[in-house]
Amino acid sequence: QVQLVESGGGLVQAGGSLRLSCAASGRTFSSYTMGWFRQAPGKERDFVAAISWSGGRTYYGDSVKGRFTISRDNAKNTVYLQMNSLKPEDTAVYYCAAGRSPVGATHEYRYDYWGQGTQVTVSS
Repeated sequence: QVQLVESGGGLVQAGGSLRLSCAASGRTFSSYTMGWFRQAPGKERDFVAAISWSGGRTYYGDSVKGRFTISRDNAKNTVYLQMNSLKPEDTAVYYCAAGRSPVGATHEYRYDYWGQGTQVTVSS
């Protein structure tokens, strides 16, 4: 079992930055691919980014490439999402997820454990 708790969301102006954190419980954190997804009101949950168990491979959704960076610290059981150059269309609830699929797996059903989400709101 892995429990995930996101933090770091908030309100930011367009062009600003936020860093999300996801703290995981469980001794097997380092064996999981970790991902970030987001869900805007009235829309489906979309893939944002993923990172391999070692941190050596990352994968991003097209809408965030070049602006967002995913990283992890296995010693701290934490995964991060650095979000720069934020746009109003980035407004959503952001979810952290853990799974054993390859890092390129973008469908949410490939992930086994989910956090409760953290709200990110970008004002224009």
